[in-house]
Amino acid sequence: MSMIRLAAAAAIAASLALPAAAQGIPKAQSPEEVGFVAGRLKRLSERIEEGVRNNELPGAVVLIVRNGRIAHFESYGWRDKDAKVAMTNDTIFRIASMTKPIVSVATMILVEEGKLTLADPVSKYIPAFADTKVSVEKKNADGTVEYGLEPQARAMTVQDLMRHTSGLTYGAVGTNPVKQSYMDMKVADRNQTTAEMADKLAKLALLYQPGTTWEYSMSTDLLGRVVEVASGQPLDKFIEERITRPLKMGDTAFEVGADKKARGARPMKEGPKNEMPAIPDVTEKFTFRSGGGGMVSTAADYARFLQMFANGGQLDGVRLISRKSIDLMTADALPPDVRMGADMARFEALEPSARMGQGFGLGFAVRTDVGRNPLPGSVGDYFWGGAYGTYFWHDPRERLYVVYMMQSPVARLRYRYLMRDLVYQALIGN
Repeated sequence: MSMIRLAAAAAIAASLALPAAAQGIPKAQSPEEVGFVAGRLKRLSERIEEGVRNNELPGAVVLIVRNGRIAHFESYGWRDKDAKVAMTNDTIFRIASMTKPIVSVATMILVEEGKLTLADPVSKYIPAFADTKVSVEKKNADGTVEYGLEPQARAMTVQDLMRHTSGLTYGAVGTNPVKQSYMDMKVADRNQTTAEMADKLAKLALLYQPGTTWEYSMSTDLLGRVVEVASGQPLDKFIEERITRPLKMGDTAFEVGADKKARGARPMKEGPKNEMPAIPDVTEKFTFRSGGGGMVSTAADYARFLQMFANGGQLDGVRLISRKSIDLMTADALPPDVRMGADMARFEALEPSARMGQGFGLGFAVRTDVGRNPLPGSVGDYFWGGAYGTYFWHDPRERLYVVYMMQSPVARLRYRYLMRDLVYQALIGN
């Protein structure tokens, strides 16, 4: 590469790093200043670049912050591989389940205002859930299986929604008749309102008794409806007014305008059939405001959200929630006798179980033990990712958080694991 092209590339890289710094997250003078070794961080860059060359992923953005300063903010590969458009730091991604922590914070804002409590039954806000029954499997002497219904032993609560012990499920994984009923009822229909979604769920059986089993589910979608009822506002408006606008997360919403379409990341063909994943364009608008997975964001925007957590609930003079609410959200909320849902082994190293040294807080998984997990981290770190490939974790003990953005459902687990390994191996200093 010529000196002119090198200079131009450096200027572009500098300009792309400015948005995060200008919004209150300063860049470290060098990785070493915040405890990283630049040569070791290069391993991370080389591995992602190798993955791009080998068609493992189209491209990615990595943002690493330690001690409130940016140690690494780089983009790799392609924003749109087919169109040969390079990835940039301001690329907008569909973040899928990384929406859940944002809706969980919205809930805690209402808790702090006295508009709901975590102990409230969901039926207080959506009365139809008072009559929702629980599916019970009955095995006959001849080996056949029948399913019956029984009342809730205790009411599903707002806390159950936040920690996924509600008895709800997702319909896409597993063969249980309850899951099939989700598919038949089209509970995730993008053309419905959150109220219509809640009404559908209330008519279906719960997969488990509330409070007994961790089952990743539409709990946070239903939580979004609770936020609407308790606040008197549509979910998207409440999040905009109370979270994204105060935190200056200007590219974070349920969709962005046409003027930002060119900044949207696109997947590449992948999987056994070499097909394009069904990831909606970032400008595509749906009636259903999915609290469990409907939002878009950038690495810099999500970093501001995590910096708010790192600061104990506030950022740049704006307080969203209290320090004690952060403590509650980031503690393991699972009862010691909680079971894992029958299909939950698919989370592999992300499984929130004591066996893996992990629990689940109010919106994300929480590390409870260092040695039981194959991935590096610290007790008390918390994390989650999205089905389209995005991922974050915050390690308060190391004063570190990482945002990893890509759009590749097939490569998502592989690169979540790689990110943990390659970030921590570069963290040498205190």
